[in-house]
Amino acid sequence: MLTQALLLGLIAGIGILDSRLFGVLMLERPLVLGALVGLVLGDFKTGIIIGAQLELIWMGIAGIGSSTPPDVVTGGVLGTAFAIMSGKGPEVALALAVPIAVLAQSLGVLVRVINTYFIHKADSYAKAADFKKVTLMIWIPVVLFFLSVFIPTFLAVLLGAETVTSLINAVPKVVLEGMTIAGNLLPAIGFALLIDMLISKKMAVFFFVGFLAASYSSLDVMAIALIGVCIAIILNFIMNDSNHITNKKDESDNLTEGEINFD
Repeated sequence: MLTQALLLGLIAGIGILDSRLFGVLMLERPLVLGALVGLVLGDFKTGIIIGAQLELIWMGIAGIGSSTPPDVVTGGVLGTAFAIMSGKGPEVALALAVPIAVLAQSLGVLVRVINTYFIHKADSYAKAADFKKVTLMIWIPVVLFFLSVFIPTFLAVLLGAETVTSLINAVPKVVLEGMTIAGNLLPAIGFALLIDMLISKKMAVFFFVGFLAASYSSLDVMAIALIGVCIAIILNFIMNDSNHITNKKDESDNLTEGEINFD
């Protein structure tokens, strides 16, 4: 169990550093984290299933400006881990992952507040041309971000693994059924958040075309997506041709007597 707790802590730590150190490799996404957690705990299939469902919830979450979104890394890793260890399946993961992510969000805010000190110290060292200390001030926040998810994940798995099954078994059936219903609704919230950022009057019609195609045809999602790609390419060609014709017309209108347009 100690080895599993260490590995899950490392997975969470690597996930939180994805967009901060490794670029954007999508290692922090629940779909990837769920698969890795399932691999460590010996249930790869369940890890993928839970990760995919958590991805639906959090696909529309983004940190805008100074706002700090829920910690999807800690929530995803612990939610998936507890669901697999308890044997209760995705409904438990959905019920646990969201509150864990919200609680871990507070720790993330604290780390960001602390890191502002090192930012100002880096500025002062840069003015003094002490670049070794500037480098140190850059790496300390990285380590703090890593520890902010590694330690909670490690301790939660190590201390909670043996009690999580009995805790869930003690929960009344009506509560678990309520969690299942709420979990089924959460993906709709994730889609709503994503649509809220993308929807516009010009794009809404394409959303409803896709929805109607999925609802009233026998095509699967991949087929509809490929048809959507083809439609987008065709519309791009039409718009480019229209712009080209408009530009040619403007050029011809600007010709004066005696000028020849050789195009």
